[in-house]
Amino acid sequence: MRVAIVENTRITHHGQVGVALHEQAAKIDLYKPWSGQPLPEGLDADALVVFGGEQSALDDHTHPYLPALARLMAAFTASDRPVLGICLGSQVLARAMGAQNILGAAPEFGWCDVALTETGLSDPVLGALPRSFPIFQWHSDTFSLPAGAVHLAGSAAAPNQCFRIGRATYGMQFHFEASRAVVADWTREFPDLVEGQHPGWHAAHPALAETRGRAADDHGLAIARAWVGLIGG
Repeated sequence: MRVAIVENTRITHHGQVGVALHEQAAKIDLYKPWSGQPLPEGLDADALVVFGGEQSALDDHTHPYLPALARLMAAFTASDRPVLGICLGSQVLARAMGAQNILGAAPEFGWCDVALTETGLSDPVLGALPRSFPIFQWHSDTFSLPAGAVHLAGSAAAPNQCFRIGRATYGMQFHFEASRAVVADWTREFPDLVEGQHPGWHAAHPALAETRGRAADDHGLAIARAWVGLIGG
Protein backbone atom coordinates (compact mmCIF):
# COMPACT_ATOMS: atom_id res chain seq x y z
CA MET A 1 0.00 0.00 0.00
CA ARG A 2 1.03 3.60 -0.62
CA VAL A 3 -0.04 6.25 1.88
CA ALA A 4 0.28 10.02 1.50
CA ILE A 5 1.02 11.83 4.77
CA VAL A 6 0.59 15.58 5.18
CA GLU A 7 2.40 17.29 8.06
CA ASN A 8 1.24 20.73 9.16
CA THR A 9 3.97 21.84 11.56
CA ARG A 10 7.72 21.50 12.06
CA ILE A 11 7.49 18.85 14.78
CA THR A 12 5.15 16.07 13.71
CA HIS A 13 5.29 12.60 15.23
CA HIS A 14 3.60 9.83 13.29
CA GLY A 15 3.47 7.88 16.53
CA GLN A 16 1.04 5.00 16.64
CA VAL A 17 -0.05 5.66 13.05
CA GLY A 18 3.56 5.20 11.97
CA VAL A 19 3.79 1.95 13.93
CA ALA A 20 0.68 0.55 12.24
CA LEU A 21 1.84 1.60 8.77
CA HIS A 22 5.30 0.13 9.37
CA GLU A 23 3.75 -3.17 10.42
CA GLN A 24 2.06 -3.33 7.01
CA ALA A 25 5.24 -2.27 5.13
CA ALA A 26 3.40 0.74 3.71
CA LYS A 27 5.18 3.02 1.26
CA ILE A 28 5.00 6.63 2.46
CA ASP A 29 4.83 9.83 0.41
CA LEU A 30 5.48 12.72 2.79
CA TYR A 31 4.32 16.29 2.20
CA LYS A 32 5.17 19.38 4.28
CA PRO A 33 3.16 22.24 2.78
CA TRP A 34 3.65 24.41 5.89
CA SER A 35 7.30 24.75 4.79
CA GLY A 36 6.37 26.05 1.34
CA GLN A 37 6.47 22.67 -0.39
CA PRO A 38 3.72 22.62 -3.03
CA LEU A 39 0.77 20.38 -2.28
CA PRO A 40 -0.34 18.58 -5.46
CA GLU A 41 -4.00 18.79 -6.43
CA GLY A 42 -4.05 15.01 -6.91
CA LEU A 43 -2.03 12.24 -5.29
CA ASP A 44 -1.42 8.70 -6.50
CA ALA A 45 -1.90 7.01 -3.14
CA ASP A 46 -4.22 4.44 -1.60
CA ALA A 47 -4.92 6.54 1.50
CA LEU A 48 -4.32 9.99 3.00
CA VAL A 49 -3.29 10.95 6.54
CA VAL A 50 -3.36 14.60 7.70
CA PHE A 51 -1.77 15.37 11.06
CA GLY A 52 -2.18 18.31 13.45
CA GLY A 53 -0.64 21.75 13.72
CA GLU A 54 -0.80 24.96 15.71
CA GLN A 55 -2.81 26.87 13.06
CA SER A 56 -6.59 26.85 12.76
CA ALA A 57 -8.38 25.23 9.83
CA LEU A 58 -9.32 28.73 8.62
CA ASP A 59 -5.85 30.33 8.70
CA ASP A 60 -5.61 30.70 4.93
CA HIS A 61 -3.84 34.05 5.35
CA THR A 62 -0.85 32.42 7.10
CA HIS A 63 -1.14 28.93 5.58
CA PRO A 64 -2.45 29.48 2.03
CA TYR A 65 -2.32 25.78 1.18
CA LEU A 66 -5.27 24.96 3.47
CA PRO A 67 -7.98 25.26 0.75
CA ALA A 68 -6.00 22.88 -1.47
CA LEU A 69 -5.62 20.45 1.43
CA ALA A 70 -9.37 20.57 2.05
CA ARG A 71 -10.02 19.83 -1.63
CA LEU A 72 -7.59 16.93 -1.53
CA MET A 73 -9.30 15.38 1.50
CA ALA A 74 -12.69 15.76 -0.17
CA ALA A 75 -11.40 14.18 -3.39
CA PHE A 76 -10.00 11.13 -1.58
CA THR A 77 -13.31 10.75 0.26
CA ALA A 78 -15.30 11.00 -2.98
CA SER A 79 -13.14 8.27 -4.55
CA ASP A 80 -13.61 5.96 -1.51
CA ARG A 81 -9.93 6.10 -0.60
CA PRO A 82 -9.40 6.13 3.19
CA VAL A 83 -8.74 9.49 4.83
CA LEU A 84 -7.54 10.05 8.39
CA GLY A 85 -7.60 13.57 9.82
CA ILE A 86 -6.13 14.04 13.30
CA CYS A 87 -6.71 17.21 15.37
CA LEU A 88 -6.15 20.01 12.82
CA GLY A 89 -6.58 17.31 10.17
CA SER A 90 -10.08 16.57 11.47
CA GLN A 91 -10.91 20.28 11.47
CA VAL A 92 -9.75 20.68 7.84
CA LEU A 93 -11.76 17.57 6.94
CA ALA A 94 -14.85 19.10 8.55
CA ARG A 95 -14.24 22.25 6.51
CA ALA A 96 -13.75 20.20 3.35
CA MET A 97 -17.10 18.50 3.83
CA GLY A 98 -19.05 21.71 4.40
CA ALA A 99 -19.18 21.84 8.21
CA GLN A 100 -18.50 24.84 10.44
CA ASN A 101 -15.15 25.39 12.14
CA ILE A 102 -15.64 26.84 15.63
CA LEU A 103 -12.48 28.54 16.90
CA GLY A 104 -11.35 28.75 20.52
CA ALA A 105 -14.52 27.21 21.95
CA ALA A 106 -13.34 23.80 23.19
CA PRO A 107 -9.92 23.77 24.87
CA GLU A 108 -8.63 20.39 26.05
CA PHE A 109 -5.15 19.28 27.07
CA GLY A 110 -3.76 16.07 28.48
CA TRP A 111 -5.14 12.56 28.72
CA CYS A 112 -8.86 13.27 28.66
CA ASP A 113 -11.87 10.96 28.64
CA VAL A 114 -13.67 10.38 25.35
CA ALA A 115 -16.91 8.41 25.13
CA LEU A 116 -18.23 6.42 22.19
CA THR A 117 -21.72 7.04 20.88
CA GLU A 118 -24.07 4.11 20.36
CA THR A 119 -23.00 4.06 16.72
CA GLY A 120 -19.35 4.27 17.73
CA LEU A 121 -19.68 1.05 19.72
CA SER A 122 -20.14 -0.88 16.47
CA ASP A 123 -17.74 1.14 14.31
CA PRO A 124 -15.02 -0.94 12.57
CA VAL A 125 -12.24 1.34 13.88
CA LEU A 126 -13.47 2.40 17.32
CA GLY A 127 -15.81 -0.43 18.20
CA ALA A 128 -13.25 -2.56 20.03
CA LEU A 129 -12.49 0.23 22.53
CA PRO A 130 -14.15 0.65 25.93
CA ARG A 131 -17.26 2.83 25.92
CA SER A 132 -15.18 5.53 27.67
CA PHE A 133 -11.39 5.75 27.36
CA PRO A 134 -8.51 8.18 28.04
CA ILE A 135 -6.72 9.63 25.03
CA PHE A 136 -4.42 12.62 24.53
CA GLN A 137 -5.84 16.03 23.60
CA TRP A 138 -4.27 19.35 22.67
CA HIS A 139 -6.63 21.75 20.94
CA SER A 140 -8.89 24.73 21.41
CA ASP A 141 -11.00 24.57 18.22
CA THR A 142 -13.87 22.29 17.29
CA PHE A 143 -16.37 21.83 14.45
CA SER A 144 -19.93 20.94 13.62
CA LEU A 145 -20.62 17.58 12.03
CA PRO A 146 -20.62 17.49 8.24
CA ALA A 147 -23.91 16.57 6.59
CA GLY A 148 -24.19 12.82 6.33
CA ALA A 149 -21.36 12.15 8.78
CA VAL A 150 -21.70 9.42 11.39
CA HIS A 151 -21.03 10.71 14.90
CA LEU A 152 -18.76 8.22 16.69
CA ALA A 153 -17.38 9.85 19.86
CA GLY A 154 -17.53 12.93 22.05
CA SER A 155 -16.27 14.52 25.25
CA ALA A 156 -17.63 17.02 27.75
CA ALA A 157 -15.59 19.86 26.23
CA ALA A 158 -15.93 18.89 22.55
CA PRO A 159 -18.99 16.78 21.74
CA ASN A 160 -17.76 16.13 18.20
CA GLN A 161 -14.58 14.15 18.84
CA CYS A 162 -14.81 11.70 15.96
CA PHE A 163 -16.90 11.21 12.84
CA ARG A 164 -16.89 8.92 9.83
CA ILE A 165 -17.94 9.67 6.28
CA GLY A 166 -18.56 6.74 3.97
CA ARG A 167 -16.51 3.62 4.48
CA ALA A 168 -13.16 4.87 5.70
CA THR A 169 -12.89 8.66 6.03
CA TYR A 170 -12.36 9.52 9.71
CA GLY A 171 -11.98 12.84 11.48
CA MET A 172 -10.52 12.40 14.99
CA GLN A 173 -10.08 15.47 17.17
CA PHE A 174 -8.05 13.56 19.75
CA HIS A 175 -4.36 12.70 19.33
CA PHE A 176 -4.59 8.91 19.38
CA GLU A 177 -1.23 8.80 17.57
CA ALA A 178 0.45 10.42 20.59
CA SER A 179 2.09 7.63 22.55
CA ARG A 180 3.71 8.38 25.89
CA ALA A 181 7.03 8.87 24.08
CA VAL A 182 5.42 11.46 21.79
CA VAL A 183 3.84 13.31 24.72
CA ALA A 184 7.17 13.28 26.57
CA ASP A 185 8.86 14.83 23.54
CA TRP A 186 6.19 17.54 23.23
CA THR A 187 6.68 18.25 26.93
CA ARG A 188 10.43 18.72 26.37
CA GLU A 189 10.06 20.72 23.14
CA PHE A 190 7.30 23.08 24.31
CA PRO A 191 7.68 23.46 28.09
CA ASP A 192 6.08 26.89 28.34
CA LEU A 193 3.18 26.01 26.03
CA VAL A 194 2.26 22.82 27.88
CA GLU A 195 2.56 24.52 31.27
CA GLY A 196 0.26 27.26 30.00
CA GLN A 197 -2.25 24.65 28.85
CA HIS A 198 -2.07 22.67 32.10
CA PRO A 199 -0.46 24.49 35.06
CA GLY A 200 1.56 21.95 37.00
CA TRP A 201 1.87 19.65 33.97
CA HIS A 202 5.60 19.00 34.38
CA ALA A 203 5.12 17.79 37.94
CA ALA A 204 2.01 15.74 37.13
CA HIS A 205 3.18 14.30 33.81
CA PRO A 206 5.19 11.26 35.04
CA ALA A 207 2.37 9.84 37.15
CA LEU A 208 -0.25 10.55 34.48
CA ALA A 209 1.92 8.86 31.85
CA GLU A 210 2.13 5.69 33.92
CA THR A 211 -1.61 5.49 34.48
CA ARG A 212 -3.79 7.22 31.90
CA GLY A 213 -0.99 7.44 29.34
CA ARG A 214 -0.27 3.71 29.46
CA ALA A 215 -3.93 2.92 28.78
CA ALA A 216 -4.07 5.53 26.01
CA ASP A 217 -1.08 3.89 24.27
CA ASP A 218 -3.03 0.66 23.91
CA HIS A 219 -6.16 2.42 22.68
CA GLY A 220 -4.22 4.56 20.20
CA LEU A 221 -2.42 1.63 18.64
CA ALA A 222 -5.69 -0.30 18.35
CA ILE A 223 -7.27 2.65 16.51
CA ALA A 224 -4.28 3.00 14.18
CA ARG A 225 -4.18 -0.70 13.32
CA ALA A 226 -7.93 -0.82 12.68
CA TRP A 227 -7.87 2.20 10.34
CA VAL A 228 -4.84 0.92 8.43
CA GLY A 229 -6.72 -2.35 8.05
CA LEU A 230 -9.38 -0.49 6.00
CA ILE A 231 -6.87 0.55 3.32
CA GLY A 232 -7.53 -1.47 0.22
CA GLY A 233 -10.64 -2.99 1.77
